[in-house]
Formats: sequence, structure tokens, C-alpha cells
Amino acid sequence: MSSNNTDKYRAPALEKGLAIIEYLALQPSAQSQSEIAIGLEKSPNEIYRMLASLETRGYIQRDPVSSKYSLTLKLYYLSHRHSLVEKLRSAALQPMRQTSAAIRQPCHLSVLFNDKVLVVAYSKSPRPIAVMIEEGNLYNILTTASGKTLLSFLDESSREQILHQDPSYQKLSKTQKRDFQKELIHIHKQGYTEMPSSYAQGIVDFSVPIGHPSSGITACLTVSKLLTLEDENEPSHDYIIQTLLTCKKEVESNLGLASLP
Repeated sequence: MSSNNTDKYRAPALEKGLAIIEYLALQPSAQSQSEIAIGLEKSPNEIYRMLASLETRGYIQRDPVSSKYSLTLKLYYLSHRHSLVEKLRSAALQPMRQTSAAIRQPCHLSVLFNDKVLVVAYSKSPRPIAVMIEEGNLYNILTTASGKTLLSFLDESSREQILHQDPSYQKLSKTQKRDFQKELIHIHKQGYTEMPSSYAQGIVDFSVPIGHPSSGITACLTVSKLLTLEDENEPSHDYIIQTLLTCKKEVESNLGLASLP
């Protein structure tokens, strides 16, 4: 599309409102009108009406004392009304809790969000010390067990589209790209991913896919096992994988996918 056509379909007011919401979402504390204006490289007068409109609609709130703005929970509420995510969470949470109890490790459910891995559900470990994965966090799709699992079970067209847009993948050499593709093929044939965490030492990640190509559901269950010393009850890697695969079957059954070919 040409730049003229792009400009033709722009909605400046909408863009300004979205820019304010995105800016506030990235700030650690409430922001004044002038701080928001500086952050967006606008004048305070340019954003005054939009701030008032967003406040009226319930997306932001103004502190009565400091007059600073912050996001409300409306976006969170709207996002959690998304039927697919809620359907996944509803189907997965109880099996995930049972899995965490059985292997004494935390478990999380992830989906693709653009070119990232988005965590949408988490079940904690019964252990006093364990890996914590926050719901809503975004992770690298190329270097994580969840990301590789999701990529390996996508259809080729969707996978190539994501990789084509990923800056990290495009920086790889031809040999590195070929090795990465071979790894995805291996994961697909094996049915799961097992690898050291790319974020911290002493953690091993296990991940299995959830969903079916014809269902439109693409997700994965992942266990991040914290390696501990002198624990006689430490679950074996084989036991973790088999428990995850059992959990996968139960989640897919809850989603009504068990009968799909």
C-alpha cells in the first residue's frame, strides 16, 4: 500500500488515544498530563481532550490528589473476556494444578502473541522454592522451550511468516537457520521439548503442544524444573514428560479436541 493510501486511512484521534494507553502501560507509576505529553512528544493541549475521553470511558483514572493518570483494570477485564483464552484457561487450570502437585514443579500455559510467547495461565509448585512465571509475561519465541514447541507445531506457512518477521532469526547465518529448522522438526517428531532454560542456570524446561491444526487453537504446556540439591523425591525427567503428556490429553479432552484426527 502506498504512503498516500496509508495516510488516507489513518485515524489520528484513535492513534493518539492508543499511544496514551501504551505509554501509561509501560510506566512504573502514575503520570501527569505534562509527563505524558513529554513522553509522547506532544503538547499538553494536544492530549487534554483525549485524556478526558479515556477517563470518561474508564480506561484511565486520575488521582484526586496528584492529578496524575494511570491505567484502570478495564483493559485487563476486556482481554479476559476473549473467548479463546478463557476457554483455554478453563480447560487447562485444573489439569495443570494436578500436574504441578504430581511432579512438585510449576506449570504454565502459553500461546503465540505476534512473534512472542504469552503466558496465559500458571499453576504453582507445592515446594517452598520454585520458578515463578508471571501470567501476562512475554518471552522470546526462538530461545524458549515454549516458543520452539509452538513453532514446531505450526503449519509451515504460519511458521515461516513468524520467522521472516523475527529480527533475531534474520540475523542468523544460513547454517544456524538450517540447524534451527532441524531442531523444530525433531521437536515435532518427538512430541515435546526438553532443554536448559535460556533465561537462568539451574532450570530445565519441558514443553508439550496443546491443540490441533483444524481447531484454531495453538498453545503449549511448560514445566520449568528448578534443579535442587539432596532431594530424594526429585522427579525424573521421564516422569515429568509423561505427566505433561497426560495433562495434555486431559486439556485437549476438555477442549473437545480428543476426537479430532
